Amino acid sequence: MAGTVRPWTRPYDWAEVVLGVVALLSFLWTDTNDAAMWTMIVLGALVALDGLASLAVPGQAVSEGVQVVLGVLMFISPWVMGYTEFNGISWSSWIIGALTLIAGAVALPAAQAAHRSGTGIAGQH
Repeated sequence: MAGTVRPWTRPYDWAEVVLGVVALLSFLWTDTNDAAMWTMIVLGALVALDGLASLAVPGQAVSEGVQVVLGVLMFISPWVMGYTEFNGISWSSWIIGALTLIAGAVALPAAQAAHRSGTGIAGQH
């Protein structure tokens, strides 16, 4: 069927998985404190899991919205969690958060189209 998206093929969802894994592991190569480390582990894991969910079922438009929210949370986390003095982990949060937000915004129209065409679980009522 034309316009359908096959699972495990969308590059922006793969980017989300990679970004999540990099965030999850970023404490290994940057100076950090407990707040920064656990924030990046939790948000990175959520981003990666959301990416895997988007890859498995490309018609879930809500997943792309979750990705945008997670990107915003990761971007603001150095200020909210108080770890701006750790430059490496702060810049990781800002860059990965911004890229996650952008990837979610770019993926949203494709996910909505897949949802409308019935290629995802959400589209099969």
